[in-house]
Amino acid sequence: MTNRRAKARADIVLGEDWDRPHSSVETELKAARARRGLISLNRSPLARKIILFNVLAMVVLVAGVMYLNPFRESMVAQRERALAVEVQLIAEVLEASMTATGGTDLAANDGRDAANILGAMNLSDGIDVFVYALPDRLVTSTAMVARNPARPVRGLDPRQPDTLLITDFLNSVWSGLSRLLTGAGTPQPVQTAEGLAASLLPATADGATVLSRGTIASGTLYAAATPVFAPDGQLGIVVITTAAGEIDHLARAEREQMLQMFVVALLVSIVLSLVLASTIAHPLADLAAAAELGRDKNARKMSPTRVRIPDLTGRPDEIGRLSGALRGMVSALYDRIDANEQFAADVSHEIKNPLASLRSAVGTMRLAKTEDQRNRLLEVIEHDVQRLDRLVSDISNASRLDSELVKEEEEEFDLVRTLQNLSHYHGEEAGRKGVDFITDLPPDPIRISGLEGRLAQVFVNLLSNAISFCDTGDAVRLWARRRENRVLIVVEDTGPGIPESALTKVFNRFYSERPEQQFGNHSGLGLAISKQIVEAHGGVIWAENIRPTAADADAGSEPLGARFVVGLPI
Repeated sequence: MTNRRAKARADIVLGEDWDRPHSSVETELKAARARRGLISLNRSPLARKIILFNVLAMVVLVAGVMYLNPFRESMVAQRERALAVEVQLIAEVLEASMTATGGTDLAANDGRDAANILGAMNLSDGIDVFVYALPDRLVTSTAMVARNPARPVRGLDPRQPDTLLITDFLNSVWSGLSRLLTGAGTPQPVQTAEGLAASLLPATADGATVLSRGTIASGTLYAAATPVFAPDGQLGIVVITTAAGEIDHLARAEREQMLQMFVVALLVSIVLSLVLASTIAHPLADLAAAAELGRDKNARKMSPTRVRIPDLTGRPDEIGRLSGALRGMVSALYDRIDANEQFAADVSHEIKNPLASLRSAVGTMRLAKTEDQRNRLLEVIEHDVQRLDRLVSDISNASRLDSELVKEEEEEFDLVRTLQNLSHYHGEEAGRKGVDFITDLPPDPIRISGLEGRLAQVFVNLLSNAISFCDTGDAVRLWARRRENRVLIVVEDTGPGIPESALTKVFNRFYSERPEQQFGNHSGLGLAISKQIVEAHGGVIWAENIRPTAADADAGSEPLGARFVVGLPI
């Protein structure tokens, strides 16, 4: 009990108080923060998910670029078109030269005429040319003749970027994936460039230019073949092949740049993911740790102070909202605990009074000598028993009220009709006592949403209290008015009024300001329950005395009666 009262006296820490080390809860949370860092995020499932999803997004992006692979395919297409044009130009040069010299056979003079023509061309170093006589005899090639030095080209950078070992490895992987995903035709494996050239000879039989590609040990090469014609028919075939790996090297350089950007983007993504995970996972871990330290199984770790929820409401995001909601929830929870403890203390105090009276009456009963004394004592005992029964019933209703207000479903109903039904019943009750009962209700319905039975309980309490304080010749008035988005229900009586010191106390539990002859007939919970119901509906209730309205009336004069006002939203 001592620890419980100590906890009840402790206040929840809000706002700037979070930085004050007052409990073992704060000590443990601060120790956890000190041990925490970016590396410790690998123990956070949320942090791992954030990093994993960001890295997966980057990998999907790179895979999409590799799937499209526009750079390499465009280079291949441009190179093949250039080869087709170049092989046709070489074939036309051979045709013109042979026609000018009157030659009719590329293999004449052991192919020296074709070799001389080929050697006279300023061919670039990046290609190999093969000249075949029909049907498939190799007459000459660039490997058999001495080339004239190529003419220099200004503005062309001959340097090629170096690639990393990891790039070479990824290039092989990406090349395989690219061929698999794009469905591009796989080049045929060949032994030499001459072998690829020889394989194209049958395809030129119809006089068309043929393109093909193949692979050798040093990479992929591309070839173009076209026939050579004379006026009297076909002389032979010219085949051009590129240097092995020419396109591969350019694609590798492009992939090197892509890899560098991917690595940089990946590192940036990981760092940003760690920062993001830190700003999300760490505050959530603090909130979870503070909540976990308040559970029953960790009660031994708790000092006699309350659970402190970190104040993160300064963050303009959902975590800030969560922190504010948790702090508000914990504050409301401790307020409810305080209210329950205070209620329990009040109940204990209220029950002790009739119990003490009963104990005294029972003890006196043994000493009573006359029948009249015993009858009076029995009346006291009966009165106290009825008082206890009423008190226990009201306490039971009050303790169940919160849960019942949450469980019951609100419905729309006509407030005017409800008040009319109540006024009919209480009008008869007031008539039996000689009290005038006056109603002034609007003719039109006023529909509100709420618990009709609970609100009826409020007005029953107010009307019953008003009638109980009136004597013969007094009056009770019930009236209601609609005011924009709310409705006011007022219960007035011409009784003795409420002492000024009690106006703020009448809604307290077990407070009762009754005439002496009504002692013990009321538990003092009616108005407290009424206030709880009204506030649960988003309304307000207050009490005031009715004062004379004349200008010359004495401000300290006796009140003309009491007035209770209930305001409910529409």
